Amino acid sequence: MKFEQEHLPPKMAVSKLPKASPLPEANWVLVFGSVKRFQERGFTKTLEDRYPNAHIIGCTTSGEITNEGVYDESVHITAMHWERSTLNFIVKPINSMAQSHALGALIASELQQPNLKGVFILSDGLNVNGSELVEGIQEVLPEIPITGGLAGDNANFSQTYLLNNDKVQDRVVIAVGIYGEHAVVTSGALGGWRPYGPPRKVTKAVKNIVYELDNKPALPLYKMYLGHYANTLPASGLNFPFAIMAEDKSITVIRTLLAIDDKDNSLTFAGNVPNSSTVRFLKSDHDMLVNGASDAARQILEKKINLNEKALAICVSCVGRKLVMAEQVSDEVFAVQRLLGLQTGITGFYSNGEICSGEDDGHSQLHNQTMTIAYLSEHMN
Repeated sequence: MKFEQEHLPPKMAVSKLPKASPLPEANWVLVFGSVKRFQERGFTKTLEDRYPNAHIIGCTTSGEITNEGVYDESVHITAMHWERSTLNFIVKPINSMAQSHALGALIASELQQPNLKGVFILSDGLNVNGSELVEGIQEVLPEIPITGGLAGDNANFSQTYLLNNDKVQDRVVIAVGIYGEHAVVTSGALGGWRPYGPPRKVTKAVKNIVYELDNKPALPLYKMYLGHYANTLPASGLNFPFAIMAEDKSITVIRTLLAIDDKDNSLTFAGNVPNSSTVRFLKSDHDMLVNGASDAARQILEKKINLNEKALAICVSCVGRKLVMAEQVSDEVFAVQRLLGLQTGITGFYSNGEICSGEDDGHSQLHNQTMTIAYLSEHMN
């Protein structure tokens, strides 16, 4: 796999790019940028003119991840030429959030072919149940690593967009199937959050909406733990996610708060929170989050990859982590780069939800508040 990357700073229009691209034979181009940049005049035409043989996909972000760190209001372009593997691109509309599971199963059934090595997903960040989308895919493709994320919009939670060749649109899911014996697709995921307060039992929840904890209204209990931060809910909830706990008291998955409802005292999260599950409140700081990103990269190293082969690491991290780390947010990207090496290109974005399989490549799920890394490469012999 060959790849070339280009970065457009906030004040540089896409139309100012040279007419000749650095990799005109690219067959997959990945683009991340802000909502404003995706609405730029001539955005899709410029990309298509420069990459006539490629399928061009991308999404809006809450920050663009590059080798040089994290940017806002920029555009990051990664052009890839997969030389010994086959790619299959599928785009499906999201008709309703309730159909997320069925949509995932449909996408998986169309991707299901011999020698499928991995699936990369980009989705609308607001109109889908990410948990059920991934569950639908995983049920059909149980042993296949699924990576990617839900589009962002700088934590405004109002409008996200997907790029598919000449179209910029919302309410779609884009999936890429990667096939062939030479393809390398693996991943790592870790949060870096610390539980605090006692465990709580979810006694009433419907999918991603939690109504009661320990048979008490959920919202007042959550506000009590947040103290003065409760005055700025739901935005401050990005700093205090939930952990769904395993029986051995380890963290199974993290869930980010999206909305609150004072009328029914409920909490709405970015992914499902099962009835009868045990949850704990979480908090973190800069150093813990950077260590979490490093550990996500270590998970990839433990899978015996060949660091001498050129590779691409697509980092999808949560907007909540970005808010906690503030101006030091690039540190978690540099932590990943230090471990994976300079021969590994870095791209990615801050998202409304991260899709990854982590330590076990056969078990993918939607994460929140987590650094996830999709590691893509090709064996060249």
